[in-house]
Amino acid sequence: MLVLRLLNVVAPAYFLCISLVTFVLQIFLFIPSMFRDPSTTPLFSPALLHGALFLFLSANAMGNYVLVIQSSPEDLGKDLNLGKGAEVVDWLDGSRSPGSVLPRTHFCRLCARVTQRHDHHCFFTGNCIGSRNMRNFIMFCLYTSLACLDSLMAGMAYISATLSMSFADPLAFLTLLPHSISQFFSGALLSSEMFVILMLYLWLGIGLACAGFCCHQMLLILRGQTRYQVRKGMVVRARPWRENLQEVFGKRWLLGLLIPVLNVESDCHRQKGK
Repeated sequence: MLVLRLLNVVAPAYFLCISLVTFVLQIFLFIPSMFRDPSTTPLFSPALLHGALFLFLSANAMGNYVLVIQSSPEDLGKDLNLGKGAEVVDWLDGSRSPGSVLPRTHFCRLCARVTQRHDHHCFFTGNCIGSRNMRNFIMFCLYTSLACLDSLMAGMAYISATLSMSFADPLAFLTLLPHSISQFFSGALLSSEMFVILMLYLWLGIGLACAGFCCHQMLLILRGQTRYQVRKGMVVRARPWRENLQEVFGKRWLLGLLIPVLNVESDCHRQKGK
């Protein structure tokens, strides 16, 4: 448990550090290097278009990241007026926590609260993912993967221009790291260039991981399931996939796709249901 609590603090700091490094490389290295082409007009230059795209992706990723943290799943234990002397019971999911057995709930020991429609505990946000912040979490994963892949393309263009190499061969990217390590220790490669090459593989890994996690999460939403229910083998009531999507994204899903906003409509719907 101590290791998990330490990871719950280190992982968000690691993500923020990677985000800061990515932003600095994009703004102060990759984008200025694109202005070297004098044949393009200032209005439609690749640098300005790429900069606008990167800022859009970054703003949505960080905006939804903040909303995931702020819109924490509600602590249902507070509504039950649970004190220190509350009875400890066995929950339907097999865990032990204070309070009464409620449907579609789970007690997270890291957060020390009972959350509605618990999916999993995200260490990179230091928060549980449940009914209130599921949509923002999916948007966070989506835009993080797009921002990483965008940085990967910009970094490859920068390395290609700086080292005068081509990535036309599919094996060029796979052999880039071992060749760069040998050149770095021989003194033929600068430390800044080696750092950018290492960041390329980091962006590739984070981008693919977030994209795969987002696709898997969407598949579970279409089925009306959560990761916790699948892991515990819990049976869920079959519903149409449109209702499952609306429960998470709400009717105004397009607004949440373009800008980071809270799913207020879904919260109001749940309050009416109570």
